[in-house]
This record gives sequence, structure tokens and C-alpha cells, in this order.
Amino acid sequence: MSLSVAVKQVTQAFALDVAFEAPRGVTVLFGASGSGKTSLVNAVAGLSRPKEARIAVEDWVLQDSKAGVWLPPHKRQLGYVFQEGRLFPHLTVRQNLAYGQWFARTRAGDISLDRVVDMLGIGALLDRRPSGLSGGEKQRVAIGRALLAKPKMILADEPLAALDEARKAEILPYFERLRDEVNIPVLYVSHSMAEVARLATTVVALEQGRVSRVGPAAEVLGDPGFTPTGVRAVGAVLEARVAQHHEDGLTELDAAGIALFLPQLAQHVGQPVRVRIAAHDVILSREEPKGLSALNIMQGHVSEVRAGAGPGAIVSVVTPAGPVLARVTRRSATALGLAEGVPVWAVVKTVSVAPQDIGGR
Repeated sequence: MSLSVAVKQVTQAFALDVAFEAPRGVTVLFGASGSGKTSLVNAVAGLSRPKEARIAVEDWVLQDSKAGVWLPPHKRQLGYVFQEGRLFPHLTVRQNLAYGQWFARTRAGDISLDRVVDMLGIGALLDRRPSGLSGGEKQRVAIGRALLAKPKMILADEPLAALDEARKAEILPYFERLRDEVNIPVLYVSHSMAEVARLATTVVALEQGRVSRVGPAAEVLGDPGFTPTGVRAVGAVLEARVAQHHEDGLTELDAAGIALFLPQLAQHVGQPVRVRIAAHDVILSREEPKGLSALNIMQGHVSEVRAGAGPGAIVSVVTPAGPVLARVTRRSATALGLAEGVPVWAVVKTVSVAPQDIGGR
């Protein structure tokens, strides 16, 4: 199911002028605070009413200002997952889920309670109340309640923002399952590059109320000029498959014929994964490195050198595994003679790839 959004809204404090089309999957609205993410989600949800807008999920039109169509929030058939679970404290998990089912009693769809419970791993929680749940457990139940309402689309407004790193790591795989196993589009708001890299089918980057980039996650994040939250967050995404788990605690990936080694992964052999490699963790060499402790060495060539305002530069390297970005000093770029077409080797330490930067696809 595709998503079509075109919104123009001008207030005294802010101007929003956004238009994009996105295919089935998770569409991530990404940008710094104040870029317009929440304003856009509120327009999609019907919590605000722009004077000029057309918002549709396939042929389900939520608003078309030219045609005089505007559905109020309760008729839009949307599931909403907030930063906090917002579960009913006096109800058990089972009863909270039943509340979502109540809204779906007249809607078509094949989402069953058993399927949702299994997908989100909440079977052991059904008789507990929200006060006895962790933050990650509450969010899983909130996702389940939204799914059981059989929505046309799910809105997730920074659903991990209130969680610590351990709880984020716990819940991210469930959002991946939602993306891969349920034919419901998700509009997901985030300012975390790691979340975008792991979850996004399509990235819609916002800056000051306008779209600055839109496209597949690997394409957008692999652009050396894409630095909406600062250069330290820059990193490219590689797609690979688990090739082998080694006895010394490493997992070997196959990235288009290139072997990559990471700390032990939970994914099974043959399972596809996404790996985000931060630009500041990549070292470049003009000669094939030898005698290094780093295990991941990819040969390629420079496609672009993007100098920053300070002493640094972002170098884009095309490798058989995919594009890799490296953050180096301009002095190093000059000393190595880095320019378009120059052959280089990109070096990545195995232990430098953080667990939150590795996910399914």
C-alpha cells in the first residue's frame, strides 16, 4: 500500500510545505527538532487541518482540500503509537488489546489476536497490568493494540524516545517484524540515525518544514552531503546475509561477495541484515593494508569528496558491498590525493559496529 502526502500549512510560528510519495513499508520522517515532523504527522492524523492538503493511503483519501474531503480523526482508521505506551492502567494487557479489537469489529482484515501476540512476544504479559510492565513491554502492547484496530496505516511518533538504550534494543526487532510481516504502511517519526538505518524502507528528510531528501534508506544515508543532525551521525548502510557463525564469537556476513566480520549476531545463517557503518569508524588507505588487526577491508574507488566548513571531509567510496562513507581530515584527503575515481581500501574494525546499528531487512 502506497502513501501519498502533500501538505501546505502556514502559521505565525511555522511554515510547512511537504510533498512525497512512498511505497509500502516503513516511511521514516527524519530530521532535527523543529523540522516539521510532528506537525506533518498531526496533519496526517487529522489533529490539525491544513488549508491545502491531499493525504491518501492507496485509494483511502484522508484529506483532499480541492475536493472538499476531510475525514475527522476517528474516521481515518489509523493506529497511533506515541512516545509513551498510553495504555489504560486499570485494564490488563489482554483487555487493552481487546480495546483495539473493539474498534475493528466492523473492519475487514486478517490481523488476529493470536498472530499479534506471537509476533510481539507478549503472551506472558496478557494477565498483567501496565504498572507491572517495562517501557519496552508497554510499547509492544501499544503496537499490538494499534494493529488489532485493523488500521489503514500506523503512525509512530518517536516511539522509542522515552526508552533507554537497552529497551530500544529490545523493541527495535519488533518494529522490523511489523515492517516485514504486516501489509500495513507505517509512518515513523525519528531523529535517530540508527533507527532510520535499521527500519526505513523510505526516508523523508525534513529541514525547516520542507523535504530535503526522499528515497530508499541506503540511497539517502549513503549520500555524503546528507548531514541533517551533524557529521558525527553520518554513516552508510550495507545490505548483507549471514554466512556463518564462528566459534570465536564472530559472525561472518556476505555482502555481495565481500566477507564482513561482526560480533556474534542473533540472526540465523542465510538471514538478511542491514549494517550501518559510521563514517568516523572508517579508515582509508591508498595501498592494500597488511598486518592490521582490523578484519573488514573493502577495496573500492572514491566517488566523491565533500569538504565541510571545518577541518573535515566526507569521502564516498564505492565498493562491491555497497557505498561506504569515511570521515577524514581535509589534510588527509589532500595527502592521499583523494578524488573521484581514485582507488582506495576502506578499513572497518569489527568491534566498532554497534549492536544498535545491526538489524534485519
